[in-house]
Amino acid sequence: MWRIIKLLLYLAILAGLGLVAYAYLGPFFGADFSAPLQEIRVPVDLNGSN
Repeated sequence: MWRIIKLLLYLAILAGLGLVAYAYLGPFFGADFSAPLQEIRVPVDLNGSN
């Protein structure tokens, strides 16, 4: 049982490191993480009437 827990812990650490590496190295390989620059306005009804 301890082997499975240890394996899952190693896999979680490896996945976390992979995610951090992708966040830092992704823009070099064409991934675009920038926010959209277009302003979006949506009217909101605060009264709740239909």
